[in-house]
Amino acid sequence: MSTTVVTNIRFEAAHFLPHVPPEHKCRRMHGHSYRCEIHVSKPVDPQLGWVTDYAVIRDAFEPLRKRLDHHVLNEIEGLENPTSELIAAWIWERLAPKLPGLVSVVLHETNSSYVIYTGP
Repeated sequence: MSTTVVTNIRFEAAHFLPHVPPEHKCRRMHGHSYRCEIHVSKPVDPQLGWVTDYAVIRDAFEPLRKRLDHHVLNEIEGLENPTSELIAAWIWERLAPKLPGLVSVVLHETNSSYVIYTGP
């Protein structure tokens, strides 16, 4: 049986969506206070009593946070069309090799809108 632990990481970033119609509000440059949930699921270690140290998750994400935080996402390789769906997949692709047990990346664009990415 597995248990899932979740760590929230925040970053601020600007973007625009180049493929939406010109009159769409998201075609213009704007920013978000993103909240990214990283979900890791594994059996609880019987000796330690936990799935993983939350610091391990935060440390694995830190290089990505530095790359995203206070940047224009469109200028980052692989995020030229930075929809929430594609940002979550971009995060997954870079985080999964470093974080065994990764089961989902949940990216909150606003308080009421988010995506859940569960891998390829």
